[in-house]
Amino acid sequence: MSVDFPGLGTVINVIAVIIGALAGMAIGQRFPERTKGVVTDVLGLVTITMAGLSAAAVTDSAFRAATGSGAPVLIVLGSLLLGGIAGSLLRIEARLGSLATLVHDRFRRAEPRDRRATHRSLPHASTLDRSIAEVDDAEAAHSPTRLPARERFIEGWLSATLLFCVGPLTILGSINDGLGRGIDQLVLKSVLDGFAAMAFASTFGIGVLFSAVSVAVVQGLLTVLGVVLGEFLPEAHIAALTATGGVMLAGIGLRLLRVRDIPVADMLPALLVAPLLTTVVVALR
Repeated sequence: MSVDFPGLGTVINVIAVIIGALAGMAIGQRFPERTKGVVTDVLGLVTITMAGLSAAAVTDSAFRAATGSGAPVLIVLGSLLLGGIAGSLLRIEARLGSLATLVHDRFRRAEPRDRRATHRSLPHASTLDRSIAEVDDAEAAHSPTRLPARERFIEGWLSATLLFCVGPLTILGSINDGLGRGIDQLVLKSVLDGFAAMAFASTFGIGVLFSAVSVAVVQGLLTVLGVVLGEFLPEAHIAALTATGGVMLAGIGLRLLRVRDIPVADMLPALLVAPLLTTVVVALR
């Protein structure tokens, strides 16, 4: 019997995130802080690369044909501005942070002891070992793993949730799943998310595991949307969503690289504004 139903892709994606997060939590403490920092930097760079590929949807032929050659960039800009203003007024990022804090307080886990601190307390530790430990501490001073437990939980949950739920594969894959067009895109996304969850969890801990709930909710709703609306969204509107999501992914990448703490969650309404603004532009042509 063939197992195929709307939402199967999301189920696979959630399982991949859970397995990846558990694996990352299991092996994460075996790596020194500088290694975890490198992992986070790699994720940031790859996220920015994915963002560039997604943002390139502004050159999509159907998008340009429906709105005009110069309109796609302006639509993305307008969507981010209007969505960002709305999200800021609604304090979406702050509210998500408060929700994450509530979840963390309910499911708090004991933090592992710092092995380097224990090592330095040994009276027979060599001078070289103590010097290496001091260098490790200096390198780790600004590492995400040195944040307080609550802040690390929040950052892990928000960063992983935004990375897993904002990308174009989330939107396109979930809608295609609901439309009955297959789960190929979500299966690909599941593989990527599984490895990303492993890397995130090795740095941020249990907060990444709870991002699986966010994936289930967001992709589940998008799949239902695909089932209900059918072929409602034209290709130009999908391109607008993809390009807008790509720019938001760039913001996540900058956060991971610790370049600037951009409130990407406040920009989430832009994903709703993008197709609406595209509809307005098409109607005015």
